[in-house]
Amino acid sequence: MITGSIVALVTPMHPDGSLDWGSLERLLDMHIAAGTSAIGAVGTTGESATLSVPEHLEVIRHCVRYVNGRIPVVAGTGANSTREAIELTSVAARNGADACLLVTPYYNRPTQRGLYEHFKAIAAAVAIPQILYNVPGRTAVDMDNDTVVRLSELDNIVGIKDATGDLSRVPDFKARCPDDFAIYSGDDPTAMELMLAGGHGNVSVTANIAPRQLAELCRLALAGDRAEAAQINERLSGLNRALFLEANPIPVKWAMQQRGLIEAGIRLPLTPLDERFHAQVLAALEAAGI
Repeated sequence: MITGSIVALVTPMHPDGSLDWGSLERLLDMHIAAGTSAIGAVGTTGESATLSVPEHLEVIRHCVRYVNGRIPVVAGTGANSTREAIELTSVAARNGADACLLVTPYYNRPTQRGLYEHFKAIAAAVAIPQILYNVPGRTAVDMDNDTVVRLSELDNIVGIKDATGDLSRVPDFKARCPDDFAIYSGDDPTAMELMLAGGHGNVSVTANIAPRQLAELCRLALAGDRAEAAQINERLSGLNRALFLEANPIPVKWAMQQRGLIEAGIRLPLTPLDERFHAQVLAALEAAGI
C-alpha cells in the first residue's frame, strides 16, 4: 500500500503549449528529494483533458522511466469510455506504472450500476492495482459508498481517492471495505483530518509547490500527531484555498512559474491565472513560507 503524500503532478509546458520534458524531470527529482511518497501522473492537475492520447501515454512512460523505481508512479488512466479507460490502463501497465488512478466517467453521468460495471470491466481486463477516484465537482456523478464497498471486493481495486471533502465517508469505508483497502484524500483542506481518521494519504495539488511541507504533514498525520500536523496544516490553509481561486491547475501552475519551477505554458481552454488573483496567490505563498 502506498501511504503519505502523493503529488497530483502538473504537466509542464512551454509557453506555446508543447510539453516541457526537462522541467518534468526536474520536478520528479524535486519530489523524490523532498520526500514525496509517489507521483500521480496525468490526472486532473496534469491536464489529462487537454493532452492527446499519445501525449498522455508518453508522459506516463517518461515518468516511469525517469523515476526508475525510486518511488511509485500512479498513472491517471480514467476516461468516460470504458474501452478507452481499458486501453489507457493497459498501456500504463505495460510501461511499468505501479498503479492506476481511474476517475469516475465524466459528462455522461452513469448510474451506480454503470459505475460498478465500468470499474469491474477495467479491473477484469488489466491486472495492475487500481485506485478509484471520486470527484463529483468535476464529473457530475458521485459514486456512493455502497458502490465503493462492492468494488473494494475485487482483488486489484486497492483504494479510493475521495475528493468530496466529506469526512463522514471514511469510517464507513473502514468499517465495510477490506483492511488493505487504501483511503486517500483528494481534497487538500480536509486531508489532515481524513488521515487522522484512519486514511492513508493525500493525493495533493498543494504538494506541487510545497512538497516538503506536504510530505511532513502526511507523516505526522499518519502517525497520529495532531498537534504537530495541525501547525503545518494551518500554515498551508491559505495556500490550499488560493490554489482553487480558478479551476485547477490554473493557480498552481502560475504559482510554480512564479517560483521558477516551470514555464508559463498551459493549454486552452485553460488560460493563465487572471491578474486579479495574482496578489492573493503570492500572499498565500509568502504566508506558507514558500
